[in-house]
Amino acid sequence: MNLSLLKKISFLIVLLTIITNNSYGQTPLLSKSALVSVLTCGTGNESYSMFGHTAIRISDPEQFIDVVYNYGAFDFNTPNFVMKFTKGDLQYFAVAHSYTDFIKEYTYEKRSVYEQVLNIPEKLKQKLFDNLHASLTSGDSHYTYKFIDKNCTSMVVDIINKTLDTVAIVKNTDTDLTYRTILYPYFDHHFYEKLGTSIIFGKKVDELGTQIFLPLELHKSLKTIQFNQIPLVKENKTILEFNKTPPTSWWNNYYTYILFLGLLLLANKKIGNQLFFLAMGLLGLFFLFVGFYSSHQELAYNYNILLFNPVLLILLYFYQMENKKWIYKLSVFNLLALLVYLIVLINKAHLLIVLPLIVTSAILLIKLALKNKKKIPIII
Repeated sequence: MNLSLLKKISFLIVLLTIITNNSYGQTPLLSKSALVSVLTCGTGNESYSMFGHTAIRISDPEQFIDVVYNYGAFDFNTPNFVMKFTKGDLQYFAVAHSYTDFIKEYTYEKRSVYEQVLNIPEKLKQKLFDNLHASLTSGDSHYTYKFIDKNCTSMVVDIINKTLDTVAIVKNTDTDLTYRTILYPYFDHHFYEKLGTSIIFGKKVDELGTQIFLPLELHKSLKTIQFNQIPLVKENKTILEFNKTPPTSWWNNYYTYILFLGLLLLANKKIGNQLFFLAMGLLGLFFLFVGFYSSHQELAYNYNILLFNPVLLILLYFYQMENKKWIYKLSVFNLLALLVYLIVLINKAHLLIVLPLIVTSAILLIKLALKNKKKIPIII
């Protein structure tokens, strides 16, 4: 029997013992050589891995325990998955993996993994172990995912703070930046993902990012946090490290965005302009819908509807009917909305990325207003 298979069998036996003991309110006792640590996983190129990941490792060679607890699991087979995610009531849950399998997965995905060994007494290591296993076998293992307030990183912060019986882990880096600004570097080489999140996120992400919600933020903060007047982390390790290769795409970039809008303006065709207004108005309706429907606070109070204005759909109707009076009035109304939007955006992180859309909309609306403005007769 090879060593790898033996380790897997040992892990399964230990995990089964833990689950069985949990049903009686007990967990195995850790030895003095046990270590507890926070694992921070690097970002990937897929949408689900773009922000990295956080997990907790419990390692005790004397007890043949080496397990990773992960609060980032969800079931794609959940009925109405997309609607539940949009609504904000999709259930995420905690799972346990063998450390070996966990590392194999990140090696395969070529994503870095960093380990921070916690400097806490034996009784607190045991308490954390107990809390982790209690959460696996109780309702605490399931939680309603929220992008900022409740995710794999915040759950790790919460259970460690609960174990330490104090709010030891707090954010102490980049607290003067907004959540939107903090998120932006994660979208490098993912232009349309950056544009999409820029326009669908509302007022909440413009607040100062005082809460830990991303893995690398937790990793940075842990390096400086103290507990009982000593550093909470006694050792920082690099388990895996890869030079991230940026994805390349002929279409997912700033140039195709500018090219499309430029061609739209140069063509100056009625059908093209109408399709543009239709897309902008429908997006505005969608933002209104999710703002009221979803419990994700990040989607509420979305002032981006000043640009993606549902009133454009009414304008489009009169545009089709060739009603000059209302085309002019609604064009001016939307131009005023754009002016207000531009003022709101002055100090926002996404000003530059939406500016081409503002300019395009403004040019089309000005042309439409001038073309349909009532001519004033000149009496000689």
